[in-house]
Amino acid sequence: MPNTHDSLDLYAKVEDLLGVKEAAPSLYAHYLLFLSPIAFDSLLDVGCGSGDFLFQMQQALDIPEVKGIDLSPLMVSKTASKGIDATSVDLCDLEEKYDVITAVFDMLNYLTKEALQQFLACVYEHLNDGGLFLCDINTLYGFENVAVGSFIVDDEDRFLTVDSDFENGEYISEFTLFEKEAGCFKKSQETIRQYYHSVEALVKLSGLELVANDDVNLYDLGEADKVFVVFTKV
Repeated sequence: MPNTHDSLDLYAKVEDLLGVKEAAPSLYAHYLLFLSPIAFDSLLDVGCGSGDFLFQMQQALDIPEVKGIDLSPLMVSKTASKGIDATSVDLCDLEEKYDVITAVFDMLNYLTKEALQQFLACVYEHLNDGGLFLCDINTLYGFENVAVGSFIVDDEDRFLTVDSDFENGEYISEFTLFEKEAGCFKKSQETIRQYYHSVEALVKLSGLELVANDDVNLYDLGEADKVFVVFTKV
């Protein structure tokens, strides 16, 4: 079952409570180090989230054309607030082509195998010849040893619980959020799903040529919890 707009919007509301922003710079560094020596004119970030990645890439690389897309209107509004062109639209519905397309921090893991195949076909269609597709995916170790379990966190206005399990290649997280409104708490619940994909599967489904395949250890737990992958359209 795919994630809905409601589940994506709920995630957008609590992303800052999940430690993502603290871990993100170490992951972004892989993208920046790869792109720094390369000359290119346009970058599209798919699943742009709150726009932190695009903002940092633009600041560091001064890219002439930068655009973010996300299925969550709430995320798009956060990206736009940083002065970045952002639209709530599916990649396959775009008309433009780009020199570089990115999908950062688990974006591909939110896609079922069928959805991943369609997504990668659209990546191929929207890349210029010689263009690059950069992404990262969770390893089995990352799913089984980092993400599984229960998580509780709160601030002055929100109380969040996340209960997660991973079985048969599918990671299921039950999010329960209480938000303070006018002295009371409003409850929201959504299920967010992710799926394990191997680098070999990406190569097979994408029609792109593999350029780089580097382990990423964001949480210093002894093994790689992500893989940073780069493809080119030849």
